[in-house]
Amino acid sequence: MTNSGKLDVRKLTYLSILTALVIVLQALALLLRFSTFSLTFVLVPMVIGVALCGLWAGAWLGAVFGIAVFITGDAALFLQFDIFGTIITVMLKGILAGLAAGVVYKLLYKVNRYLAVVLAAITTPIVNSGVFFLGCLAFFLDDIKAYFNVGSEDVIPFIITGFIGINFIIEFVVNMVLVPAVYRVIEIKQKK
Repeated sequence: MTNSGKLDVRKLTYLSILTALVIVLQALALLLRFSTFSLTFVLVPMVIGVALCGLWAGAWLGAVFGIAVFITGDAALFLQFDIFGTIITVMLKGILAGLAAGVVYKLLYKVNRYLAVVLAAITTPIVNSGVFFLGCLAFFLDDIKAYFNVGSEDVIPFIITGFIGINFIIEFVVNMVLVPAVYRVIEIKQKK
């Protein structure tokens, strides 16, 4: 809504397109596996959504991301360990990643919009992976040790390298390359 109380159709249109894009990208992510989980390119539209539609767009797109993870079956391994812990971890990592991007963007966009987008793009994979790591520690530590036959002293390095490492690096690089580029194109288009 704008200050006059009217629905901002442009923002609603952007958010609708980005919502559909999140769902499609998460479905396509199933084809790109480098470890136990698929790579996600969903973080890109989350950051763009924040820049185009505002703070809460990131949280919305993060929630859609979480739901898409369940629909595509990408959380199946952890669902067998702890349904409640999986729901909390998957939903929180998406929502908080989008919300964190929104906060970073909102704090910096008046200083420099491009810098705000870049730092929001950096924040998103860090928060997404960080919350996943914390969820693993809180809900799944014993299950991971038993399922993957990992000793107590090796479980945290195993989580970092086996679950997070390669995915985080690729998602981070993709965000750093695509988000600023796509945002720049959108900004040029809006000026015309």
